[in-house]
Amino acid sequence: MISLIFFIFCAVEEHYVRTIWINGAFGAGKTTLSQQLTMEDPRLLMFDAELPGFMVREIVPLPASGDFQDLRVWRRSVADTALALLEEYGRPLVVPMTVVVPSYLEEIFGRLRAHGVLVDHFFINVPVDVLQTRIEAQSIWPDDPVRDAEVRTWRLEQVARCAAAVGLLPAGTVVLDGELSVTELASQVLTRSAES
Repeated sequence: MISLIFFIFCAVEEHYVRTIWINGAFGAGKTTLSQQLTMEDPRLLMFDAELPGFMVREIVPLPASGDFQDLRVWRRSVADTALALLEEYGRPLVVPMTVVVPSYLEEIFGRLRAHGVLVDHFFINVPVDVLQTRIEAQSIWPDDPVRDAEVRTWRLEQVARCAAAVGLLPAGTVVLDGELSVTELASQVLTRSAES
């Protein structure tokens, strides 16, 4: 009886120290998929890893690239915030965030794994032409047309870089067909996460 209780406890603990990272190009549907996952599994807590970036850029200057991901403090902040959320709330995380530099992924995932967190990494792969169409149709800042146009232009400039990242993904990454429906994708993610 005691061994059965111990087994159940370990299984529950393992489930709660899990992060599901949803990667892919801007416009691939990461946030939509993450929202679907939290609807289907209410235990999941969604963590937008852009938020630490917005905070960091208010404190220190951006690097020459203009991308806060190039700041080591952002990468540390993402991992540390994820660890704090896992510890404080005891719920698995789903993180929708585009990160296509392999060493940055390894840095974040390595920090999580060093603290016993299981990381399931998914990449939504969407054809370039479909991505461009989606981005052109999106409105991120509907009340600010100038800013909206700037964001759209920047996202379109990232398409080729993100598409090329498919061949550089870390071992163990699950590549998802971005042309499937969000419910189909959510089913695949939840099934794979349950198996790992």
